[in-house]
Amino acid sequence: MEDQSKGPTIEQVRALLSEALQVPEDQISPDLTFGDIPPWDSMGHMEVLMSLENHYGIKINPDTITDLVSLPIIFNYLRVNGNV
Repeated sequence: MEDQSKGPTIEQVRALLSEALQVPEDQISPDLTFGDIPPWDSMGHMEVLMSLENHYGIKINPDTITDLVSLPIIFNYLRVNGNV
């Protein structure tokens, strides 16, 4: 089992986005933003958020959903609010 006591790494978040969006990890650039690739549409966004909730055992506030629109923002959100 992974040691997540230090919080997520950018590589872990990239891997999660890759899996949720069903694309190769090399398509998940460090500055990827909602809409940059076809799978990250509104349905893909919900898949990303559900994957984050399931993987990190967190609940993302519905008011926050529209803010989490890029890999850097998601990563920072997890570091600050994820308690992971």
